[in-house]
Amino acid sequence: MSDLSHLAAVRDSYDTVALDYVEQVRSPAELDPLSRSMLNAFAEIVRTADLGPVADVGCGPGKVTAYLAAQGVSAFGLDLSPTMVALARRAYPDLRFAVGSMTALAIGDNELGGILAYYSTHHTPPALLPVVFGEFHRTLAPGGQIMLAGHAGAGEHLRPTEAYGGHPVSFECFLLPPDRIAELLDQAGLIVTARLVEVSDRGPDRSMVTFLAQKPVLP
Repeated sequence: MSDLSHLAAVRDSYDTVALDYVEQVRSPAELDPLSRSMLNAFAEIVRTADLGPVADVGCGPGKVTAYLAAQGVSAFGLDLSPTMVALARRAYPDLRFAVGSMTALAIGDNELGGILAYYSTHHTPPALLPVVFGEFHRTLAPGGQIMLAGHAGAGEHLRPTEAYGGHPVSFECFLLPPDRIAELLDQAGLIVTARLVEVSDRGPDRSMVTFLAQKPVLP
């Protein structure tokens, strides 16, 4: 799948499922204690460091962006899906949301104090993850923080045909091992500072993984 076709598949699929997605996906306050604690830790770290705003990339309907903002974080959201962005703007009119791709962030070098990628990178073909993580590195200020959370596995490549209430979708899912994700972050010049792996009820080879990482401070 090419870069453009991958982006179009993700955009069109989430435009299609957006209304049911809002209803079915839990808000951060309803997450399990471990997942919620990692979000809270990230919020405290970026708020205390105060190096710049936080971009929630793949923000969907804005629930997690709003959760960060409620904790005093200067956060804004980006998503490929115009429908998701419209829903986010409607639900949280005091926050900023825009259509954008994590493969080419319309953000200047060293501008961000943090990046949140919350269950938004697993649709990216592995060959493009270095591009995404390179954009994270480019846009973060030295010392800036990343929280990346998502599905992991043993290298499965999934092609679901429907999701979120039976709507047709064309996106793909790439479930990389946690060690491979960590390796790609390291290759992009990002230092992993913490890792949480939660085993999924879908089997021992499936997990939810959360990374905290940092762009090094210049000497």
